[in-house]
Amino acid sequence: MLDKFIHEPRVAYFSMEIALKNEIPTYAGGLGVLAGDTLRSAADLELPMVAVTLASTAGYFRQSIGEDGRQTEQPEPWEPARVAEPLEAVVAVTVEGRRVWVGGWLYVLKSHMGGTQPVILLDTDLAQNTAEDRQLTQYLYGGDQCYRLKQEIVLGIGGSRMLQALGFELRQYHMNEGHSALLALELLRRYSYPPEDLRPGESPYDIRRVRELCCFTTHTPVEAGHDKFPYEMVKDVLGEVVDFGTLRQLAGAQTLNMTHLALNLSEYVNGVAQRHAEVSRQLFPGYRVHNVTNGVHPFTWTSPPFRKLYDHHLSGWCHEPELLMRAECCISDEAVWDAHIEAKQLLINEVRNRTGVALVPECFTIGFARRMTAYKRPDLLFSDLERLKAITREEPLQIVMAGKAHPRDEAGKQLIELLHRHKQALGGAVKLVFLPGYDMNTALLLAAGCDVWLNTPLRPMEASGTSGMKAAFNGVPQLSVLDGWWVEGCVEGVTGWAIGDDTPTANGNDARDMYDKLRDVIWPLYHRDRSAWIAIMKGAISKSASYFNSHRMMRRYATETYTR
Repeated sequence: MLDKFIHEPRVAYFSMEIALKNEIPTYAGGLGVLAGDTLRSAADLELPMVAVTLASTAGYFRQSIGEDGRQTEQPEPWEPARVAEPLEAVVAVTVEGRRVWVGGWLYVLKSHMGGTQPVILLDTDLAQNTAEDRQLTQYLYGGDQCYRLKQEIVLGIGGSRMLQALGFELRQYHMNEGHSALLALELLRRYSYPPEDLRPGESPYDIRRVRELCCFTTHTPVEAGHDKFPYEMVKDVLGEVVDFGTLRQLAGAQTLNMTHLALNLSEYVNGVAQRHAEVSRQLFPGYRVHNVTNGVHPFTWTSPPFRKLYDHHLSGWCHEPELLMRAECCISDEAVWDAHIEAKQLLINEVRNRTGVALVPECFTIGFARRMTAYKRPDLLFSDLERLKAITREEPLQIVMAGKAHPRDEAGKQLIELLHRHKQALGGAVKLVFLPGYDMNTALLLAAGCDVWLNTPLRPMEASGTSGMKAAFNGVPQLSVLDGWWVEGCVEGVTGWAIGDDTPTANGNDARDMYDKLRDVIWPLYHRDRSAWIAIMKGAISKSASYFNSHRMMRRYATETYTR
């Protein structure tokens, strides 16, 4: 099966997690979903790529929520053999001075338009490895710092060796976040000069060639979020792939900073939104950080009612999402509203099936779903319960929320518990539902089925955020803090609404501004002027979805990044 993929040069796309499909739990959140959308658009557009990730055979985790709102985690194992073919090649990496064998699987991602992309799922669960080493590709983001370093050795070094062993001809390596940056060290080792060819004091490594081969997308706008490993650990676990003097120059004097390593060995570096690129240039002064704003995959994140609507009125929208710009003039208000009510009913059905709670189709519904962690501020909507109740005295309100907290993020787990306490405190005044088991299917149902999408991160910590883009494909406007992509996407009262202004650190008045916007603008518009409301729904489609999609994103990568 590999033969059809090795006849032309490809871009190797490395990512620790990739959301291949809902039933394959090889992703934890936005980074993995973005990686999956990248490959889905590459398949649609027939861009020659090959992806490398870990098999993560134990999955991320299956989330359960107790009566008290306490999250518990259960393993979510899956069997690659059911959907992928075993690779014929096996390569070795050195971990703690011993040889660890890396095999894997070929998963072929298939586009609904007929295109395909090969995905290599690295797997160390081989009989020739020790019991400890067999677990290195099982747990996504599991274990301690040492386990993480071992995983990144398998991903970066093992992945690049595997592609070579399989016969891929590679024109470029794209690192999606810093987890795979060790592949650049493997390239330095591969492209080095013999000692006899060097002048005294000359570096043995062809750094220029490696930089020309590598590009890097950073996703994390805060220093604490970047992987760092003490050099003592690096010596014990990784060994000397390149000499440590060179490594310290490239990755940091005190610790091995994977982001610095990727920055120094990539010719092209980009952030994932204009604001994020600005923040990254401040975080890493001296580096040229471009911006390629993220997007979401059109077909994947459009609900069936809206797919049908677009197919009828805007044929070809899946391949050319810019056709959605015509939604305002080519689709009737009635047709948009009917599709929305159908999508809303799908959400209502799912909520009833999973929780027993009966939502009302006519009731204004706010949606919020993303990773449960402190900077996302899922509790901001409940900062003043009395004010929230006051807004809904004349008309009822429904809120549907979902999201997982990382198993070691105790503050994130406490936020889920807090939301459940708010649910009790609100009583019958506001109906609040928390859907457990957040996954891709839940994300689509929520983004398509609510009336307004809420996003409340602390500035400037939202690198991009793509959930609101998913909502836009389904005609759902966003109410959001001006951070990440919403700085570019918000046209006030046209595509949605802003919370506060775009000052990067102006977080203090967000709750007050959010309540004011709900009470004075959004609430009256929804209940008293249906045609004006649908105009904003069309604005979200024609101005946000038409641009903030992964087809546009991949066309930019193809013309600005992969041509080097």
